[in-house]
Parts: sequence; structure tokens; C-alpha cells
Amino acid sequence: MMTSGSLSVGSLSAALLLLSAQAGLVAAEIAAASGPDSQQAVWVLKERHFVYQGFTTRYSCEGLADKIRKALLQLGARKDLEVREGACTRPGGGPEPFPNVDVRMHVLETPTASNAGHRTLVPAHWKTVEVRLDRDPLSEAGDCELVEQIKQSLLPLFATRTIDYRSSCIPHQLQPGGTWLKAEVLISDRPDAKGAAPREP
Repeated sequence: MMTSGSLSVGSLSAALLLLSAQAGLVAAEIAAASGPDSQQAVWVLKERHFVYQGFTTRYSCEGLADKIRKALLQLGARKDLEVREGACTRPGGGPEPFPNVDVRMHVLETPTASNAGHRTLVPAHWKTVEVRLDRDPLSEAGDCELVEQIKQSLLPLFATRTIDYRSSCIPHQLQPGGTWLKAEVLISDRPDAKGAAPREP
């Protein structure tokens, strides 16, 4: 005959076994969801002065800033990035001969000795992104030289794993599909969160 005390111990043991099994199942689901592209990363400050030099399309400084901001967000820059018009002769006005912007942003990097001061780890994953600056094919063709320069000057600021790039830009001619830029980059699992990046000088 079982006593009430032995019944309580038996019930407790069964409950603990059930909780352990559930915890194991949750852990397995999390591991399956994270996949092989999961990565711990840190936010790191990057700055760059970008000057556009092209023959086919002219941009105002404001228009260039909009294009650059769009490209940087696609590549995984944190949403609090700053893209400011540089030394332009027509601020907010018409096309410039050499439009330029100042970029200040945080991007994700894998933890290394060089960024050891950035202690807050951020859950992230590798994602293939294509840099697209305009939905309209003809307008996008006009961005051919700009995408070339983004690849040369801004893409190196990001952690990339593979780069798929081709270009057949011809000065003074619109070439639909004339440039193609894809890359695997680190993307935050929580893109709306700023994280706890350390104060930068």
C-alpha cells in the first residue's frame, strides 16, 4: 500500500522528468531553427566619406544620400545609421558634379581580438542580399556606376562571406542589368534593436 508521502515523491519525479523532456525538445527546436548560418556578432562603428564620380547619371547630394542609405540598410547596417550630405555646392538642390556624403554607422562583425572592446554579443545570421537601389529597371540602369563604387568603397566595411559581382557599365549609356551585386552579409536577428554598442570616441 502506497503512502501519501511516496505518492508525492513519485508525482514530483514524474513532473521533473516531463519538464526535462520538454526542455530538451525546446533546445532541439532552437538549434534546428538557428541553422548552420547562425553567428554571434558585435556592433562596430564604421565611418566613410563617399564621393560619387560617374558619367551617366548625376545625383544631387540629397538624392545620393537616399541611395546610399538604402544600400547600407540592405547590407545590414544598424538602423540608426547617419548619412549626411557633404560639402556640396547645391545643398538640397540640383545635380552636383561630385556629390558626396559622410557615413557613420554600426555594422556587425564576428568577435575577434581587434574588436574585443565590443563586449555585447548580438545574435545574427548570414544572409544573401542583393543591392537594389530602384525598382524601376530603367532607373536602376542609371545606378550602374554608383553600384560599382558602392562595391569598391562601402562593401569592404561589412563582414562578407561571398561576393557575387559583375558589371558592364558603359559611360553615357543606360544598360539594364548592367551591374549585379550580391553578397552574404551578417544580419541581426533583431533588426529593430539598437543593441548595447559601447560609446565611441
